[in-house]
Amino acid sequence: MSDSTNSVSPSSDYASISSGDQSLQRSRRSGDGNRAIVRESRHWHDVFWSAIFVIHMICLGFVLAVLGLNRFRISDRLNIDRYTQGFLENHKGLTEDYWPLYAVAGGIGVFISWVWSLLLGSYANEMMKVSVHILTTYLAVVSVLCFWCRQFFWGGAFAVGALLQFLYVISVIDRLPFTMLVLRKALKLVWGLPKVIMVAHAFTVVMLLWMSLWSFGAAGVVASSMGDEGRWWLLVVLSVSLFWTGAVLCNTVHVIVSGMVFHVLFHCGQEESSSLPPSSLIDSLRYAVTTSFGSICYGSLFTAAIRTLRWEIRGFRSKICGNECLLCCVDFLFHLVETLVRFFNKYAYVQIAVYGKGFNKSARDAWELFQSTGVEALVAYDCSGAVLLMGTIFGGLITGSCIGIWAWIKYSDRVIMVASTAMLMGMVLVGLGMVVVESAVTSIYICFAEDPLLIQRWDADFYTEMSEVLHRRLQHRSSRAREVSTTA
Repeated sequence: MSDSTNSVSPSSDYASISSGDQSLQRSRRSGDGNRAIVRESRHWHDVFWSAIFVIHMICLGFVLAVLGLNRFRISDRLNIDRYTQGFLENHKGLTEDYWPLYAVAGGIGVFISWVWSLLLGSYANEMMKVSVHILTTYLAVVSVLCFWCRQFFWGGAFAVGALLQFLYVISVIDRLPFTMLVLRKALKLVWGLPKVIMVAHAFTVVMLLWMSLWSFGAAGVVASSMGDEGRWWLLVVLSVSLFWTGAVLCNTVHVIVSGMVFHVLFHCGQEESSSLPPSSLIDSLRYAVTTSFGSICYGSLFTAAIRTLRWEIRGFRSKICGNECLLCCVDFLFHLVETLVRFFNKYAYVQIAVYGKGFNKSARDAWELFQSTGVEALVAYDCSGAVLLMGTIFGGLITGSCIGIWAWIKYSDRVIMVASTAMLMGMVLVGLGMVVVESAVTSIYICFAEDPLLIQRWDADFYTEMSEVLHRRLQHRSSRAREVSTTA
């Protein structure tokens, strides 16, 4: 069917998918017909999880300081080795032997994050294509190097990663043009809000300060006299903690940016910060670090893993045709993950930013909004989150590779241990730069579902393109449903 046939007019396309009563509850129209956000008092939500996060940070900070100090300048300064005599002994080292490697890893991560953000603003299409296509090649190269160094487990892991990445890109190749369009428009929004970029950089500095302590403790673990098994278990625990901390900071930025972008689109679509109320940024920041912080901590535990699993299953499901047994298994996993997505999705952060709800309610309301308006078909078609994740992983791989080469020259027996943790540091830092764009994307979809005219006033051509793609996706789903019912 041609594009002209699929195109739809603004007056008819959304008569059946406007937000209706939900929008009336959340906003009121001013005298000139423009929508105005209703400001209500905010309540604290998910306080338990914010308390857990703060306690975790305090306790872990103490443990990191002890682990680092025990090997700082003097071997076994705090006499901790007597508790590790049950483990296999290994060569002893000092914290300062490995701490500089992590310091450089932090510097490389920040450099890649800032350079990537600048290049995205200037060469958006090229950088997005690099994110999609170069990751597979780089994973394959790292896999070969791991096999060459006789690190067979890691070589196999990177080889599987390269294969999965290749299969995913092949499965979504037809969606990339629309994904690139959405990302370009998101970048247009973000670059019109320089103060938001500054806030993201400030959070990067906060993350670096925490990483300085985290890497101090991690270096102490790497230098300890424990065997590889004991050190790996400790590093896994520290890595999970760093991942959660990084996710909390990323999603805090997500909430701040989402609140600002929503304000931009409500105020007649003018992206210049001068058109916004002076207190908009301060209010978004205050809500994110106070009343909504518990919801951010709670969502950060689960959202990323569920979202990544959903992308992979969707990609494979769309390409399975002949094998009915395999399709049945994949469908079971797909519906299981879809149920989880209803309670844990990144669009919840927009609802948190704008309406101050708890995380689970925000996630349910966002998903029900998408399903009731049909925009869920458009969200499922878009791959912008996956493309940004590829850039984040690629930045982490670059960081890990650079530190791995240095570690191989100086401490060849600790290469994988140091490189893998340095890779995680790089991913967290690059992710803090990417989340600004992802926040703009999620806000665009929420606004499109709440009231499509918000997008039309901001960018009429983009609105028309989104309308046409949505119309085609709904037609595609209808035709597939008819095929299934006919076959049954």
